[in-house]
Amino acid sequence: MRFKWRKWNMVLHRDLGYFFCAMTLIYALSGIALNHLKDWDPSYSVSTREVSWEIASPADPLSEAAVLEFLDRYGEKGNYKKHYRPDPGTLKVFLEGGSVRLDLATGKGVIEKLKRRPVLYQVNFLHYNPSRLWTWFSDVYAGALMIIAVTGLFVLKGKKGITGRGAWLAGAGALLPLIFLLLRL
Repeated sequence: MRFKWRKWNMVLHRDLGYFFCAMTLIYALSGIALNHLKDWDPSYSVSTREVSWEIASPADPLSEAAVLEFLDRYGEKGNYKKHYRPDPGTLKVFLEGGSVRLDLATGKGVIEKLKRRPVLYQVNFLHYNPSRLWTWFSDVYAGALMIIAVTGLFVLKGKKGITGRGAWLAGAGALLPLIFLLLRL
């Protein structure tokens, strides 16, 4: 009995493709997001709100009680963690999920809040390999992608397959990264 390599090639390509479909979408989505780190934070959205603090009592305006009273006006009292003065003219307040920076001379400042982006935060978390077990799974996935790519070359026969148009497309696809490497685009 003759080994039917073409049948097993199709089975392997199809089944690995189905099994790793979700992983491919996770890495593709997070890869696009991470490609644009210069333009935005793909994991968090940042919102800012201008605030003003009229310091009534200059004796100890930076006590925890005074800071909590200030934060209460902006609905942030429950988010207080701690505060300090990075320099004589600035007050920095750490909040759960954000911070406040105040210019003590003017009393003007900004509350900055971070919020996780739905879906993107989770896929980026996975993309960064959060645990040793996930790293192993990602390595298996990378190997499976290589198998999917190679078996994909032999799915079609004839002039539309690897001996025809497929050869030209595979060659062009291999040429593009080489051009980018050589020209350092």
